Amino acid sequence: MPDTIMSKEPTSDLESAMQMLIQTFHKYSGKEGDKFTLSRAELKELLVEELGSYLGNSKENEAIEKVMNDLDANNDGEVDFTEFIILMGALTVACNDFFLEKTDDKPKEGGKCEAGKTD
Repeated sequence: MPDTIMSKEPTSDLESAMQMLIQTFHKYSGKEGDKFTLSRAELKELLVEELGSYLGNSKENEAIEKVMNDLDANNDGEVDFTEFIILMGALTVACNDFFLEKTDDKPKEGGKCEAGKTD
């Protein structure tokens, strides 16, 4: 990851969030194979370690395979940064929709976003 991208100190929460997305992707992408993509194993590790509470700590291979297949738009067996950002956007929308639907300041059923849904 080029140092120049991260050399500027973020001046807003949104800039910090953008930098965190970039750093998180690269934390997992360089572990095996191409350092600019996530393999299935890297994606699974990222989802479990970084989004476990939103995904209900799902470690099921079937769920990870569905996410991978839905994300891998070019069918190369890996998730690039653009595909990763599409996932983050979809999960953010799902969480926003979930919290908009809650009533009496109490989340419905279990308090988790419906982040596992990708339809």
